[in-house]
Amino acid sequence: MILDIIISSLINGSVYALLAIGFSLIFGVARIVNIAHTAFYMLAAYFIYSGTKKLGLHPALCMLAAIVPVTLIGILCYRLFIDPIREHEAAVLIATIALAMAMQEIMLLLFTGDFLGVPSLVEGYRMVFGVKIAYQQMLTIVVALLVLAWVWGLLLKTRLGLAIRSTAQDREVANLMGMNESRVALITMGVSVGLASFTGAVIAPLAIVNPFMWMHPLIMMMAVVVLGGMGSIKGSFIGAYILGFAEALVVFLIPMGAYLKGSVALSIMILVLLMRPEGLFGIAFEEER
Repeated sequence: MILDIIISSLINGSVYALLAIGFSLIFGVARIVNIAHTAFYMLAAYFIYSGTKKLGLHPALCMLAAIVPVTLIGILCYRLFIDPIREHEAAVLIATIALAMAMQEIMLLLFTGDFLGVPSLVEGYRMVFGVKIAYQQMLTIVVALLVLAWVWGLLLKTRLGLAIRSTAQDREVANLMGMNESRVALITMGVSVGLASFTGAVIAPLAIVNPFMWMHPLIMMMAVVVLGGMGSIKGSFIGAYILGFAEALVVFLIPMGAYLKGSVALSIMILVLLMRPEGLFGIAFEEER
């Protein structure tokens, strides 16, 4: 059971970290609370299902190909629906909720509400201390950690990362220093949606594809962001693995725990908001200085 908990924690934590970091990036740069973030995750899973089941393509090819169109859809949605009202936070929140619901209804119309499956990239398993660990699970953990390392390098070692961090810290000063804040926000939205679509791609073989699969990750992602601190990349990373481990403990140790994991995440989020509203690694926003 201990090994099961560790594997489950690593998979869930990696998925939540990818989603939460993408969410934190666009929130930090443009102050956008993008409720539709996990809907793009769902969209990528359906792209992979369509490629493998309808077109007969190899799952690896479909996973790589799904990231590009979903990212382009995300950028288009940003330009059409979010950017024009970006300065009005309540309007953006309502728009992203409507966008997520629209994507859900489109998937319902196209694929109905049936539970669907995506074939694994690698078949087989390995026995470790008497526990069966699928190769697909190992691959998911390794690839997710590599992408997290890439994001970390992008933010700390590149000029784009410097621009993103500078704009997130203070948009007005970034503009005065010659950075095009609107362009940085657009690129950040692309990176954010790309991370969400990549997450949907790597988790699709381990998940059940359905039009409502974006809701539970949304709850967990919001809990991770609140726990780690709104806009904090380091907080999102650490908070994701904390909640991933907590979720695994609930599922494996408590009877009917699978039905309680969402409630546990929400309870942690509420407690953090009451005791430490800025989260573990919260940052001060420019309007609070």
